[in-house]
Amino acid sequence: MLTFPHDLSRRLTPGHPNWPGDAPFRVNAGARMAAGDTVNTGELCTSTHTGTHVDAPWHYDDAGARLDEVPLTLYLGRCQVLTVSGPLVGASVLDALPATLPPRLLLHSGEPAHWDVFPEDFAALSPAFVQAAAARGVRLLGTDAPSVDPLTSKTLDAHAACRDAGVFILEGLNLSGVPDGEYDLVCLPLPLVGVDGAPARAILLAAGSVPDALALSR
Repeated sequence: MLTFPHDLSRRLTPGHPNWPGDAPFRVNAGARMAAGDTVNTGELCTSTHTGTHVDAPWHYDDAGARLDEVPLTLYLGRCQVLTVSGPLVGASVLDALPATLPPRLLLHSGEPAHWDVFPEDFAALSPAFVQAAAARGVRLLGTDAPSVDPLTSKTLDAHAACRDAGVFILEGLNLSGVPDGEYDLVCLPLPLVGVDGAPARAILLAAGSVPDALALSR
């Protein structure tokens, strides 16, 4: 049984693996009290897609919204956690679920809580799955995998399906030990302006803990 709040964010430790070719995660030493400075500080350097992160549409669509244009309401409120398996998640996994789902669907494919090395084989999403989820009212798809598309994809079919269906993307969740069911999601990406994505702190609360921000915005 979960205790709340339950953290879904991957811990960013030295050497945390990033997407091949992305800037590695590191925190360089800044001021140090031991060296006579008045405070301790650090310099953070990493990719916008490190660990648990959101994709702004501009990441995969040159005409898409940048992160500061994406409303926070998408990331706050009722969600469904669903266990899936790969290598490609098809629409049929939704057959046993209601015709209308919460606006946020988080996919638990069995990724571990911590990546020692970057995973090369993970559960990606089929365009048919994205379309079926959108038809059930899903506006945000989250996954414990590092991407909704396979590592070797050049066409990014799942990203394109999300673009076409008006579905937003949250990747790299830590859903280890989270049972399927409904919860409330609180996901807060860094407030970076004009960018393609950002690391985020994501937590689960018991269902009904917070009003659904999307419903309130309608």
